[in-house]
Amino acid sequence: MTPDSGAVRRTLKLQVLVNTVGNGMYMTAGVLYFLRVTGLSAAQVGAGLSVAGLVALSAGVPVGHLADRRGARRVYAATLVASGLGMASFLLVHGFWQFLAVACLCGLAQNAGAAARGPIVRAYGGERPQRFRAQLRVVTNIGISAGAVLAGAVVQADTRTAYVLLIAGNAVSFLAAAAMTLAVPPPAPVPPGPAGPSWTAALRDRPFVLVAALDGMMSIQFRVVTVLFPLWAVTHTAAPRWIVGAGMLANTALVVACQVRAGRGVDSPSAASAAMRRAGLAFVLACGVFAGAQGTPGWAAALLLLAGMTVHTLGELWHSAAGFELSYALAPDHATGQYLGLWGMGMGLGGAFAPALLTTLCVSWGRPGWAVVGALLLFTGLLSPAATRWAVRTRPRAGTETSAGAVAGG
Repeated sequence: MTPDSGAVRRTLKLQVLVNTVGNGMYMTAGVLYFLRVTGLSAAQVGAGLSVAGLVALSAGVPVGHLADRRGARRVYAATLVASGLGMASFLLVHGFWQFLAVACLCGLAQNAGAAARGPIVRAYGGERPQRFRAQLRVVTNIGISAGAVLAGAVVQADTRTAYVLLIAGNAVSFLAAAAMTLAVPPPAPVPPGPAGPSWTAALRDRPFVLVAALDGMMSIQFRVVTVLFPLWAVTHTAAPRWIVGAGMLANTALVVACQVRAGRGVDSPSAASAAMRRAGLAFVLACGVFAGAQGTPGWAAALLLLAGMTVHTLGELWHSAAGFELSYALAPDHATGQYLGLWGMGMGLGGAFAPALLTTLCVSWGRPGWAVVGALLLFTGLLSPAATRWAVRTRPRAGTETSAGAVAGG
């Protein structure tokens, strides 16, 4: 750890805060810009964002490898600049194909940026970069929440000028984040592994691919909060509609307050796989509580929905802590960027398919669908210890707790 690592971490936290305030505005009300200003239909916006999300998955591994070999700071800053320019380009969009092209550009840049940031977090995260990553998640939630509040004012104004300022503000947040990134000293280069540099190393690492795939499957739980919970509460329960905002607020507050604490004992792959298993148990319990809110009086439904969200968030905390540990502990130092790019691909695939899967199962099927979702998440958590043991056995440094950790039964 270099002497200025503490200052660098503070700069990176500020950079994330600035960027996520802009992202929070865009995530909350960006769709309304496309509907009200560009004249696109809801179907066009949904289809374009879905295609862009899938296209973006291709950027993580190669750009992560580029960050490993050519300098993570410069590559990460370049992805932020590309994201800012892409976001600003939305102001010039007047048709679907233009929208699709810009959305793909933004998606590619942002997905690449997540991979390129990995080596920086590892370089300046101290002895436990996983803990620093958890701190960044807390900052991310704070920033997104602040952005959502600002977006509320934009929605209330509901004018072309307000929506244009929202898009421009997010573009500026990316460019400001890029400037702050360039103020960070470049991490010391890491020599390539014994086999030499290869951008396909992570893709050929089958145990890591399996662990990443399981994390991707578990990642559908994030869409339970953002997509399924609001739909279920409004269309299938008698709870008052304010419960949607209350549930989201409870989720965000618990993540901000407890994410770092939840990761304190998750300090090896064995502990991480156990946390994945606990997360699966929490998710299946939460699914049962959510399902139980149907057919109950409004006050009882509200209490059950809040209880379900609390239990679900507990699982989310364990899942996130496990993901931070596994992704960094199983990735070799010389290929952090491309390995984390592959890890992000798993999460991206889970997030891309989750809305359609969850709405089909739970909104269309009702309670039986919740049982299926709960069983899927539980099964994923139960598989994690065996997959993690395989991954640890195949690490070049396997057998040392300081590098990959001991997995003695999960």
